Amino acid sequence: MDLNFLTLNGYGQFVWPAFLFTFVVCYYLYARTINEFNKQQKLFLETFEPPLAVKITVIKHKKSTEEFLTGSTTF
Repeated sequence: MDLNFLTLNGYGQFVWPAFLFTFVVCYYLYARTINEFNKQQKLFLETFEPPLAVKITVIKHKKSTEEFLTGSTTF
């Protein structure tokens, strides 16, 4: 393996710490953002609770609906 590639012609001692610092800072900001997002999401869900599920019943007999409609149209 060519060590000249890793040392970057003598500038590796400046470049590699810069890369390492950049990646560490980006990871720190990512972790902090995810943590803050989870806190805000929890606060939002506590404030605005999701609506309760409502069971919808289906009318199986049309007769009652037809009687209502025919009764309301005649005066």
